[in-house]
Amino acid sequence: MRIVLDSNIIIASFVSRGLCKDVFEICLSDHKVVISKLILEEITHWLKKKLNLPCLIADEISSLLSLEVEIITASKVPHNSCRDPQDNEILGVALVGKADVIITGDKDLLVLEKFHSIPILSPRAFWHFIQKKSKKK
Repeated sequence: MRIVLDSNIIIASFVSRGLCKDVFEICLSDHKVVISKLILEEITHWLKKKLNLPCLIADEISSLLSLEVEIITASKVPHNSCRDPQDNEILGVALVGKADVIITGDKDLLVLEKFHSIPILSPRAFWHFIQKKSKKK
């Protein structure tokens, strides 16, 4: 599956052990994660600001992450595609990246439920989706 991970999921995976970390690891190991350079820059910024990581460590995480994901340029989507226009980057990445799913904790995105035909799921909903899918095999 091709998956767009919102920056909040990736950042949360570095904050503590738990669902976001598990989802992040599954996405990296079993699927193709697609993000944009802007999302990667946002992750790096918040690792430094929110987690107070030293610049060198945050930059190293960013470099390692860029090796593990596909970085694409988001398409422009209509300004009113989401109630928070800053989240349009995620939607544009999903379109260009031909994503099968968007995983986010952002309520402004989750309220959409789908963008075009791409489901927008919380980490918990994705976890349940993956569990059901693996039981069918």
